[in-house]
Amino acid sequence: MSRLPIVAGNWKLNGTLDEAQKLATSIRDAYRRESWKGVEVVLAPVATALHSVASVLRGTPIGLAGQNTHHETSGAFTGELSPTLLKDVGCTHCIVGHSERRTLFGETDEGVNRKAAAAIAAGLVPIICVGESLAQREAGQTLDVVLSQVDAALAGIDLEAVVLAYEPIWAIGTGKTASPDDAQEVHAAIRGQLRESRGEVADGLRILYGGSVKPDNAASLMGQSDIDGALVGGASLKAETFVPIIRAALH
Repeated sequence: MSRLPIVAGNWKLNGTLDEAQKLATSIRDAYRRESWKGVEVVLAPVATALHSVASVLRGTPIGLAGQNTHHETSGAFTGELSPTLLKDVGCTHCIVGHSERRTLFGETDEGVNRKAAAAIAAGLVPIICVGESLAQREAGQTLDVVLSQVDAALAGIDLEAVVLAYEPIWAIGTGKTASPDDAQEVHAAIRGQLRESRGEVADGLRILYGGSVKPDNAASLMGQSDIDGALVGGASLKAETFVPIIRAALH
């Protein structure tokens, strides 16, 4: 089954309004020059820049994502952003369960599931992140950990409404990257387990790889049969490194 690749840029806690607008404009202008019809592109700036980046991207197919959300629509949740507010500001997607949210802010599989369901209800596509720590990988627990996270995150959720991202925690921001073969093994295991539990719909699920993706390794990673794009961190903060990754997804 043909799956349209996705390249999503997670800007994390980086970028003033001016910096975000300039970066988004550079990426938008590259799209206008090159017309990336064979790949879906999504940008995830800091929350304070969502509105301005949405304005820059208006009239293009480039998607906009929140980096996190809350599972409730509104209420006494100081400091949170609901899926409906993200939708209102122009978001099309939302990153859910990123490893930094799990490790630094104590997010649980159950919480990730609730956020994903809330995002879908608001009309957003959740990009649900899973991944193991270095200790878990060295203990041979990678597949047990990742497949457990996948089952928990997707409980009661339509596979056609989501995107998954496999991000080994030990590769995020470290410069270390899973080899294409290692990444493919995990992606294939995820799809295989979901095919057993959900049927052929799993063949259409897009599963991204994240973890120190760069222009020089993007093509080899995304060339694997079960890797359907990339969730890019540091390399998404400059157009000159992000755009080549988008181009790599076209081949």
